[in-house]
Amino acid sequence: MPFANYKLPEASLNREQKEDLIHQTTELMVSFFGEVVRPTTMVLVEEVKDGGYGRADEVFMMPEKYRAKG
Repeated sequence: MPFANYKLPEASLNREQKEDLIHQTTELMVSFFGEVVRPTTMVLVEEVKDGGYGRADEVFMMPEKYRAKG
């Protein structure tokens, strides 16, 4: 069973974008392993709250203009 786990800033994708990400990831797995994996491919989209991630001592906050609408 292929498994993909995405960790994204909270509100960076709307519902439709998450559905598209899941669909495209499933298609990617099928392109590698064949149709046999489609029913068992698991895609997990995790949203990380503002301030819950960072790099090089900088804590990130998602600017409002980049938040998903809808």
